[in-house]
Amino acid sequence: MANVKISELTSASAVAAANEYEINETGTSKKVTSTQISAFVKGDLLADTTVNFAGTLQNGGSNVVVDTDIGSTVQSYDADTAKTDVAQTYSAGQRGTITALTDSATITPDLAASNNFSVTLAGNRTLANPTNIVAGQSGSVFITQDGTGSRTLAFGSYWDFAGGTAPTLSTDAASVDRIDYVVRSATSIHAVFTAAYS
Repeated sequence: MANVKISELTSASAVAAANEYEINETGTSKKVTSTQISAFVKGDLLADTTVNFAGTLQNGGSNVVVDTDIGSTVQSYDADTAKTDVAQTYSAGQRGTITALTDSATITPDLAASNNFSVTLAGNRTLANPTNIVAGQSGSVFITQDGTGSRTLAFGSYWDFAGGTAPTLSTDAASVDRIDYVVRSATSIHAVFTAAYS
């Protein structure tokens, strides 16, 4: 066969495992198949402890995760990671943040922000219906009188107390009351009031 430039060769219609190629091995021309080339490449990759890629590495059109993704776009593996759809036993204490509510004429808890809340009343207030109510959520609201005391607290229509009667707060300055709640539905929060904690 006359010498022909690679650029002048006709492109193959497909690559088959049995296709043969010429290589130069220490000055001697030898033939290899597609299967052998694939094995050589895989062997080099497996033998190299560090393989660097530029751009996006893909497999079958889908991006392949690389180590720089771990901890940023992909969660690191942790055998102790909690799950939301299975029963679990915790081997350490679990706790929820107590989120301070802003004292104002109308106080509106955001149940997506926390389970437990606190507020110090500096005037007569209304604890409004919370936002982001989801059945099953539970928690507590700690209510503290300011240095003056005798502040009153009215309640939004979603707050349901036993007997249908809203509680009366402790009146002493700096006294602390607590409301424990369980969300029954999107419009009903079962609440239990306990007064005058030390």
